[in-house]
Amino acid sequence: MEEQNIQQEQPQTEQQAPQEPVMQADPADVEKNKTMAILSYFIFFLPLVTEAKDSPFARFHANQSLVLLLANAGVWIIGIILTAITFGIFGFILPFVFLALFVFWIMGIMNAANGKMKELPLIGGIHLLDK
Repeated sequence: MEEQNIQQEQPQTEQQAPQEPVMQADPADVEKNKTMAILSYFIFFLPLVTEAKDSPFARFHANQSLVLLLANAGVWIIGIILTAITFGIFGFILPFVFLALFVFWIMGIMNAANGKMKELPLIGGIHLLDK
């Protein structure tokens, strides 16, 4: 006797890739402090010494900028040491790491300009400045 395969139809749900968390910012805060948030990617402490220091939006981007700055410094220091230890072999990888950090910097500026509080990939979850 032949077995018949009966397939039960199950409703298919579209599986979406998990999205990075985007915190909601007050639209009035965003409009008032958007410039400071953008400038924080050039001088991270600027929002912290102006009237924007009380803005969650500006502080978020100042934090992202500080973490990015420290990541850059860490890559420089570790990169120099590893390049010396490996007789220059690691030096071939460094430009790609710096390119990724540059892309993160551009992403941060774009997020600030668009009024988003979206964390940067890999390093954005680090919070050094209190919220």
